[in-house]
Amino acid sequence: MFLSLALVLLGACLGSLCALIPALHIYNVAGLAVLWLVANPGSVAPEALASFFMGLIVGYAFCNTIPAVFLSAPDDSTIFVVLPAQRYLLEGRGYEAVLLTALGGAGGLLALIGLVPIAPYLLPPLRAVTQPHIHWMLGVIIVFMLMSEWPRGGTYGSPWRRWWGAWRSLLAGWLTFLLSGLLGLVLMYRTPVPVEMAYQNLLPAFVGLFAFPALLIALFTETRLPPQHLSPSLDVTPDLALRGVAAGVMGGLFAAFFPIVTGGIGGFLAGHATAQRDTRLFIIGQGANKVVYYVGSYLLFFVPNLHLARGGMASMISTVFTAYTPATYYSLVAGMAFAGVIALGVLQIFARIFARLAPHLPQRALSGVTLLIMVGIVGWLTGWGGLAVAGVATAIGLIPILWGSRRMNCLGVLLLPVTLNMAGWGSVVAQWLGLI
Repeated sequence: MFLSLALVLLGACLGSLCALIPALHIYNVAGLAVLWLVANPGSVAPEALASFFMGLIVGYAFCNTIPAVFLSAPDDSTIFVVLPAQRYLLEGRGYEAVLLTALGGAGGLLALIGLVPIAPYLLPPLRAVTQPHIHWMLGVIIVFMLMSEWPRGGTYGSPWRRWWGAWRSLLAGWLTFLLSGLLGLVLMYRTPVPVEMAYQNLLPAFVGLFAFPALLIALFTETRLPPQHLSPSLDVTPDLALRGVAAGVMGGLFAAFFPIVTGGIGGFLAGHATAQRDTRLFIIGQGANKVVYYVGSYLLFFVPNLHLARGGMASMISTVFTAYTPATYYSLVAGMAFAGVIALGVLQIFARIFARLAPHLPQRALSGVTLLIMVGIVGWLTGWGGLAVAGVATAIGLIPILWGSRRMNCLGVLLLPVTLNMAGWGSVVAQWLGLI
């Protein structure tokens, strides 16, 4: 038990540090660890690796808010946090925005702990009922995403100008989904990423779709951040906090349980279901959503009678971990709680440091350095093929920013190819496109 807690502690600290490095997703770190273990069989016990991974995922899930807020380098799970949090940042309240997401994350972790006793009895029958219907459920999610892009503007000028003003953002959203989906099909059937880096296959696409575009826009704008106020308390009532956490837990659990539904999509659906309007409620909900999504999808793999591999971390541990017992499940739950306490403490320290430094750093130079770091990581892990994918993905990711549509449509990179495959049409469409 002592060894497990020590590994959880190490993982939580390392995961928190990795979360601060733009483009270095924790799944990439875990993938390198699995590749090393495969090359050196027997060097680390699977139980030890599982505890270490739990610390990694908890630390990352809490602290990845910091670069999303202060460096504008989001991933698919923090993309919805960025705009409200950036507003807080420009008002000198970036530290408060980070703490609001931490409050939501803590609530999400408590909700997961509360679900621990009933999960082995509730989730296996739920999986048996939903499994045959996953393909059309994903199709319905896609249709809802595209339909919820609503025409905007269109109130001035000639009839043609008004029509174009109203529909350009909607059409841009649909185009973004289609192009990112085609990119996902290419990566699934004929990826230029080296085979030995298969665990990093989606890294260049996600970095290009979500991180590079915002940084490129920042290079051409001059923003001066005001001094950041280190608030000793949060302007949140218990009722508001509970509502935010509840919405985030709903979205996170949905995303963790269903395949390919990422935290961003889960948060989007939960936001519509609960009609969120308050910015504080929204940020708290997104904090809960991403923690429940990341940590919950990993924990599901160890639930007795379920062993559901959802998310990158669970998929990687499944390649080396084959013995499951209730003791393992409850041991990892204890590790999850311990890692959460550590991550919360580390997050507050890092958030204070970033809040003090951010107003004194030239934003253009900071965006440029962040961009170079990301390019270096993508090139190091995936080679020239990965950089080419990132370039194409960046062009697609710029469309919603320049035309005012939702950046969530970039998640077509996962939704479209997987939904087609589950419906049995993936190989047919790939043949039409000349990919196989």
